[in-house]
Amino acid sequence: MSQSTIIRPRRKIQPKVTPEFSFTEADVVQASTRLKEPAWLANRRLNAWELYRSLPMPTTKDEPWRRTDIRRLPANELVIKPAEALPVDSKLHKPLVSEADEWVLTISPGHPPILKGDRKLRELGVIAVDWATAVREHQEILKDYLGKIVPDEDGKFSALASAMAEFGVLLYVPPGIEIEKPLHSIFWAPGTQAAYFSRLLIIIGEGSSVTYVHETASPTSSDGSSVHAGIVEIDLAKQAKFNFIEFQNLGQHVWNFTHERAHVGRQARLDWVYGGIGSHLTKNFTEFDLLAEGAEGRMSAFYFADNVQHLDHDTQQNHLAPNTTSDLLFKGALLDRSRSVWQGMIYVAPAAQMTDGYQANRNLILSKQARADSIPGLEILADDVRCTHGATVGQLEEESIFYLMSRGLPRRDAKRMMIEGFFAAVLERVPFESVRDRFQGMIENKLSKV
Repeated sequence: MSQSTIIRPRRKIQPKVTPEFSFTEADVVQASTRLKEPAWLANRRLNAWELYRSLPMPTTKDEPWRRTDIRRLPANELVIKPAEALPVDSKLHKPLVSEADEWVLTISPGHPPILKGDRKLRELGVIAVDWATAVREHQEILKDYLGKIVPDEDGKFSALASAMAEFGVLLYVPPGIEIEKPLHSIFWAPGTQAAYFSRLLIIIGEGSSVTYVHETASPTSSDGSSVHAGIVEIDLAKQAKFNFIEFQNLGQHVWNFTHERAHVGRQARLDWVYGGIGSHLTKNFTEFDLLAEGAEGRMSAFYFADNVQHLDHDTQQNHLAPNTTSDLLFKGALLDRSRSVWQGMIYVAPAAQMTDGYQANRNLILSKQARADSIPGLEILADDVRCTHGATVGQLEEESIFYLMSRGLPRRDAKRMMIEGFFAAVLERVPFESVRDRFQGMIENKLSKV
């Protein structure tokens, strides 16, 4: 009688610590040299590098990282190199409003930026340029704003991005300018075993109004990993109105770390829309500071994860003055063995009376192995405020599926219709139909697995 043998797969050994990146001060100097930076910018990079070296890699013992373990990040295997010469996905170049957008900038590391349609903007005094041009021609703006909104001290990855970033966008809109068509930039970084660093600096003058769409994207590679670390800084002057639409559609081999923050001035309004479906792992810090009376901040976001994706969004709504308003809605769906983390905080300063703050996170679990962690929070130091928050994690209701099937829909179509309806509240906040269509297309790509 033969004896059967049970073969169990080996468990992967978890590293004890996250390896450090293998970059050196020489890499920092080379980045500065390639951009021909002046001494003050070169020194700023070196200071950020020293700060990066002094900070430990985050671990699950750190509260913001408690639910996101990056010990498998292959940091010591990654190098600075050009993005592979793959053409930009044609869907990214689809016009957003009409046959020709006001301004489109495509950036791919190691390749010249591609710019179209900037003549009208220059006539209005608008500065919309890639980072190398900003360093070469607009140092006075960089001196006034760079690192003032997202300090290098924000974390290990903000310091690293500040030290290493060579690619990005400077957008400066002078006071009293209204731009009807959206501006559109694309950071395209295909490839593996590579590290990419970017930054956006956006300054909107008093009484100005603009919509800006930024996409960070790459195709998925089955061979190796990459990392992207980025910084986004936004400053809105008095009575400015800014619609910021952000797509994160990186390949599922990319580890993505971003620090993003906005300063919102008196009676200014920020409307921030975020869609995230890409990356292997994302750790995203998003924050807006309502600095003066009448400031408004609204953030709407969706994320949709599958396979073993891990998406962690850490948001903060800071009410620092009286009579300010914030509204945050994050919605996410999860397939396969994916996981999401959302941790939000509404902070109300002692002097910020008459604050109106709201935050909500809704999660839809579409498989038994998926998981969502949702942690809303309030820190209120004033006594005349209205602040509410809520969080839900649930599954599709069988009764609702049955109802749609009783009306003639196949089960698969019924489920897809319910998922589309789940995201509708976020999509309704997107200002342009063509941008909504882009978001809808991102969702439909994931729905093909349902």
